[in-house]
Amino acid sequence: MSKNESTAKPTNFIHQIIEADIENQTHQGKVVTRFPPEPNGYLHIGHAKSICLNFGTAEKYNGVCNLRFDDTNPEKESQEYIDSIVSDIEWLGYTWNGDIRYTSLYFDQLYAWAVHLIKEGKAYVCDLSPEQAREYRGNFSEPGKNSPYRDRSVEENLALFERMKNGEFAEGACALRAKIDMSAPNMNLRDPMIYRILHVPHHQTGDKWCIYPIYDFAHGQSDAIEEITHSLCTLEFEDHRPLYDWFIENLPVPATPKQYEFSRLELNYTVTSKRKLKQLVDNGTVSSWNDPRMPTISGLRRRGYTPNSIRNFCDMIGVTRSNAVVDVGMLEAAIRDDLDKTAPRAMCVTRPLKVTLTNMDEGHEEWFELPAHPKDESLGVRRVGLTRNLLIEQEDFIEVKPVAKNKHERWKRLALGDAVRLRGAYVITCNEVVKDSHGEIIELLCTYDPDTKGENPVGYKPNGVIHWVSDELSVPCEVRLYDRLFTEANPDGDKEVEFTEHLNSESLVVLPNARAEAGLRGAAVESRYQFERMGYFCVDPDSTSEQLVINRTVTLRDSWAKAQK
Repeated sequence: MSKNESTAKPTNFIHQIIEADIENQTHQGKVVTRFPPEPNGYLHIGHAKSICLNFGTAEKYNGVCNLRFDDTNPEKESQEYIDSIVSDIEWLGYTWNGDIRYTSLYFDQLYAWAVHLIKEGKAYVCDLSPEQAREYRGNFSEPGKNSPYRDRSVEENLALFERMKNGEFAEGACALRAKIDMSAPNMNLRDPMIYRILHVPHHQTGDKWCIYPIYDFAHGQSDAIEEITHSLCTLEFEDHRPLYDWFIENLPVPATPKQYEFSRLELNYTVTSKRKLKQLVDNGTVSSWNDPRMPTISGLRRRGYTPNSIRNFCDMIGVTRSNAVVDVGMLEAAIRDDLDKTAPRAMCVTRPLKVTLTNMDEGHEEWFELPAHPKDESLGVRRVGLTRNLLIEQEDFIEVKPVAKNKHERWKRLALGDAVRLRGAYVITCNEVVKDSHGEIIELLCTYDPDTKGENPVGYKPNGVIHWVSDELSVPCEVRLYDRLFTEANPDGDKEVEFTEHLNSESLVVLPNARAEAGLRGAAVESRYQFERMGYFCVDPDSTSEQLVINRTVTLRDSWAKAQK
């Protein structure tokens, strides 16, 4: 570390611990962290906090961070989830130490350590059914009672465990348990299970095993094998730490990692339970794990979020030991802030209304140069073409202006008999409205003022400025307006009500007839833009050569908060 870094105030309590460890030469001053996801679903925004903490901490203190899949439950795991997790971490901009690791790589060693515990009289094979085991365990107000199989001999336990490994018992027939203390106040120490029988092939080891280690046993020992120095977990693992330490103390492990807990990330208007996210996918509420309404990292990416915005968001919320719900508006503010600086500007009309400039010749074509970004000249300029036939937003026209009670309520768009400036081009005046047989407005007949190119009009004042595109030169696109998936801040708060009852019916509005300015033709997937006056948008992978598909990332301002008042 540089002198400035070494004297800088730590940004979170974990960094305070690490800096003290480095100063005291604990772990020989090394910092080795790990990110250990279970490959049983896609990563969500809560995992992003853990990714940033583990990888970011290693980077800050010149250490390393391992990527290890804690793959001890093959029933719920798949290669699809592994691939998605690897992609998410790479997209966020992090690099892990060495090869990708798997807990399954350590199954032989974990089995040998389980045998060690049996030989030491600290583990036994228990024939209680799962229901009986729960009854024997007791509860928070009553101690548990010893299993009738707790005092089996070492020889009998070794033989039974070998038979478990060889597949001689049905699932649930027996399990290997640690012999600790059935009266311990901490329920996790009441003879916890170490191995269970599971006749399921594993995505990494195939049919080699029909017994699998429990997470609490595998996790700490995998940390020890990898010589992790600081094992960073969320607060729900705090009560598991005594068991983590017990295994480390009672096994001949090569290192002694320490576990530290921090508060998990909880967002309002969101659920992050993998089970519930999978339910949304399986029942067709969303299209996939990477649906832009999902809080998954891949969903946020598809919606238009940037790695930088997510990392900045994780910095903003900090690392504490106090559970709190973070306002999703902070996440939206992070992407607004990032895209405001980086996203080129463009114009897109989402609900088109035809405008004909009657005093412009047929076939006239005129190009205007507008800045690609008003605050960043390095992005250059963009060319926007104007023709006789234009398209504007339906909501930018009204036949009769409302009476304004004050200047703030003044109509600032186009009205019959009034003028408005086209962004970067001329001032136009609406002279006539064309309606269909149902009385719906289908066209505006307007004139443009040729003297207003880069100049203010003489003798009159336009209402305001609106965006537009040329009918002939614009690019067809489908715009998908995404919004929050739930209408309740805590959709999972009432356990008597299914969380899906709070789904937002307007979380996706599809506008198939939108048109964007010509410069977006052939725009690459994940290209991001600020559509002037509309919000921030991103090109979706569903785009084709015939039609762009564009997702709204976020509005220009927090319109949701205003709408809820």
